[in-house]
Amino acid sequence: MLQQVNGHNPRSDGQAREYLREDLQEFLDGEVLLYQLDDLTRVNPVTLETVLRCLQARYMADRFYTNAGCTLVALNPFKPIPQLYSPELMREYHAAPQPQKLKPHVFTVGEQTYRNVKSLIEPVNQSIVVSGESGAGKTWTSRCLMKFYAVVAASPASWETHKIAERIEQRILNSNPVMEAFGNACTLRNNNSSRFGKFIQLQLNRAQQMTGAAVQTYLLEKTRVACQASSERNFHIFYQICKGASEDERLQWHLPEGAAFSWLPNPERSLEEDCFEVTREAMLHLGIDTPTQNNIFKVLAGLLHLGNIQFAASEDEAQPCQPMDDAKCSVRTASLLLGLPEDVLLETVQIRTIRAGRQQQVFRKPCPQAECDTRRDCLAKLIYARLFDWLVSVINSSICADTDSWTTFIGLLDVYGFESFPDNSLEQLCINYANEKLQQHFVAHYLRAQQEEYAVEGLEWSFVNYQDNQACLDLIEGSPISICSLINEECRLNRPSSAAQLQTRIETALAGSPCLGHNKLSREPSFIVVHYAGPVRYHTAGLVEKNKDPVPPELTRLLQQSQDPLLMGLFPTNPKEKTQEEPSGQSRNPVLTVVSKFKASLEQLLQVLHSTTPHYIRCIKPNSQGQAQTFVQEEVLSQLEACGLVETIHISAAGFPIRISHQNFVERYKLLRRLRPHTSSGPHSPYTAKGLPEWCPHSEEAMLEPLIQDILHTLPVLTQAAATPGDSAEAMPAPMHCGRTKVFITDSMLELLECGRAQVLEQCARCIQGGWRRHRHREQARQRRAAMLIQAAIRSWLTRKHIQRLHAAATVIKHAWQKWRIRMAYLAAKELDGVEEKHFSQAPCSLSTSPLQTRFLEAIIRLWPLGLVLANTAMGVSSFQRKLVVWACLHLPRGSPSSYSVQTAQQDQAGVTSIRALPQGSIKFHCRKSPLRYADICPEPSPYSVTGFNQILLERHRLIHM
Repeated sequence: MLQQVNGHNPRSDGQAREYLREDLQEFLDGEVLLYQLDDLTRVNPVTLETVLRCLQARYMADRFYTNAGCTLVALNPFKPIPQLYSPELMREYHAAPQPQKLKPHVFTVGEQTYRNVKSLIEPVNQSIVVSGESGAGKTWTSRCLMKFYAVVAASPASWETHKIAERIEQRILNSNPVMEAFGNACTLRNNNSSRFGKFIQLQLNRAQQMTGAAVQTYLLEKTRVACQASSERNFHIFYQICKGASEDERLQWHLPEGAAFSWLPNPERSLEEDCFEVTREAMLHLGIDTPTQNNIFKVLAGLLHLGNIQFAASEDEAQPCQPMDDAKCSVRTASLLLGLPEDVLLETVQIRTIRAGRQQQVFRKPCPQAECDTRRDCLAKLIYARLFDWLVSVINSSICADTDSWTTFIGLLDVYGFESFPDNSLEQLCINYANEKLQQHFVAHYLRAQQEEYAVEGLEWSFVNYQDNQACLDLIEGSPISICSLINEECRLNRPSSAAQLQTRIETALAGSPCLGHNKLSREPSFIVVHYAGPVRYHTAGLVEKNKDPVPPELTRLLQQSQDPLLMGLFPTNPKEKTQEEPSGQSRNPVLTVVSKFKASLEQLLQVLHSTTPHYIRCIKPNSQGQAQTFVQEEVLSQLEACGLVETIHISAAGFPIRISHQNFVERYKLLRRLRPHTSSGPHSPYTAKGLPEWCPHSEEAMLEPLIQDILHTLPVLTQAAATPGDSAEAMPAPMHCGRTKVFITDSMLELLECGRAQVLEQCARCIQGGWRRHRHREQARQRRAAMLIQAAIRSWLTRKHIQRLHAAATVIKHAWQKWRIRMAYLAAKELDGVEEKHFSQAPCSLSTSPLQTRFLEAIIRLWPLGLVLANTAMGVSSFQRKLVVWACLHLPRGSPSSYSVQTAQQDQAGVTSIRALPQGSIKFHCRKSPLRYADICPEPSPYSVTGFNQILLERHRLIHM
């Protein structure tokens, strides 16, 4: 059983109230944390007081958006906040994996609708209903949504389509300032109040790219052209042309500086919306060229001069009323600007044409002063209404795409908010009637529909009490008798209407309605309707005439005679057309009244809303003065009560706001079966008993049952993965229920399912990535091996070539060196004289020619430098060591070292001898360079060799005889 919202507590009422007060006080004491609550369903307890305090805390902390279950609450900041609506923030919400995790924003609703369109879950088309009082920020919210869709839904693939998307986006955004200039006005509650309703259809193609848009309008308050309440203004466009026109344009349009117009009240008041250049530039982007713009503004200037025509009462009823003296100039100027003959214009307003009898005889009757004023006002309203409809058609032709180029749409509904003024008439009745229908749509979709659908699907549910406005709708539009039917009946009767008589009929025929009241102290005929947002008092004076909205045929014929190009297009002279303004005299069909037309268009709008997935944004006005950082609790509290916000929070917190058919549920979440553990097969899941229905009447449902069972078995795994360590599985309520034909889930469970689905898709993506990476790694390894083999072969070939070149070079060097060494040895030997051989042969103790002596002589010749140096060393080596060194260096034959003796010269001996040529006498020292050419070059250099044969001077000694 779900948690009961209005369940009975077993405690006594006094104890319950005391406990509630303590709980409420404990909650209110923590106001410092209230601004952190992004969702009003988290407040506890859910009462008007707690919700009010939470909204106030967030408003003072500059947090103007708060979720209320299935609804977004938007507080008007009454100050510019550029960073809150920047394109960077739009892209951040669009790129977020889970936008609901971000702070509440109007972009969250926009992104949710856009993703719903991409998911193709029925119903695919989306709609956003922006509601609230006048001045709560509905127009600004719709404008921000259009900018958001223009940014995120315009991502073409080519440069050509990029240009087309930019043009469509610019035209859609430029339709706002044009429609606001011609359809918005300053009222008591709002400086930029929409005086018409509009439904903007943003058209998307199969790639979810914006291809166009269409605008449908409802009930323009055209009476504002000729009648403005105290402290209110006319439509913005009249003030724009009076303040923004150049000197030449003022001369062309006859708008001198400081001119006074009776239909232009409060001209000294300057508003942000009085920007003429923005409107002109936007019209230019929509395809309205400069000459056409000037023609439009000239007609509007003509309407201002038409309003200055005042008539004086005629003393003779047979004579028409004449314009006042100061109004004759206005008649001439108005006829000039409108392209009408002056006398025909004045005669049409002064004289009424009557057709009577079977012969349709024409009678001309002068009109009294009041009727002349009425006909003048009717002419102005007729021209402005046709001009507004023409602008809407031009905008649609500029931004609307072909039927074949778009498949889905997102609708933005921006209607006038609930209104209650001191003097309320037919316009306020229609506006509040539209708000009642939208409130019923909201109640039917989110409150009553949920409860009824839960009961049909077999869900256990404790019903929540909510405010139903069906009684008020029965009073306004019910059958067979209602306020609308009585007003239409008065229009059909061929008699003068009486305000007191209409009041009496309404009070008598509808006395049993609980939503009808009357003020006995009021002197003016009126009646009171208790709306969902509060009681409103409507005056019956002029109610029937406004409902008839009569347009005399002579006024239409007058405008068909205009020579102005724009008016000629607005009022074509086509005899085949029979408009409502000129019904056939023989026709018995009832005249289509304002209420009837508005009711038909409203029913058509509701059919569109019922065929889409609706989303709601409740705009709240913190104060009626339009001041920033000012939160008036009484005014906000009345709006919370009016929109049924507390009941919405109750339903959203306790119920299942998301419903998905079995087929769509299986198609979207069948991937979760990959997460199903093998040990959970069978009816062991805690969601099995509560999740699946006990019957499946259709075979298709029976086929889907095992798939849903498998999906439900994965929920414990998902819940455990998402649960914190301190949470217990038993304390968690069942966040989903499977009905007979649909699966009901909460926002938290939807988020859990989406996380699981994303996890499975991520695993699949990782598997694909792993396979691709393995394939790519293998390919790269194979390519590397092939490259390494090629590189090794190239290096081997290069190495062989290099070695061959080095070998050839070494061979050349070797041969050259050998040749050079031989040549040097030969040249050095050739320079030696025969002194040595002669000296040895003539010595007294000559050596024998034994082999040992020959070898000894060769050793002396080959290794004489080192041996002689060591043998003649004066110090450092003993006599015995010197002998050993000489013996080792000269490679003497083996034998006793004692058999060889070397006699060295002492330092005191006189004379030095040369090894090459022994001197024949005693000399002291010889250090002159040898004249031989190659005496200083050694063919075999060695670190132990001594170069320069004649430079080595030794002590004089004699050879030792062996």
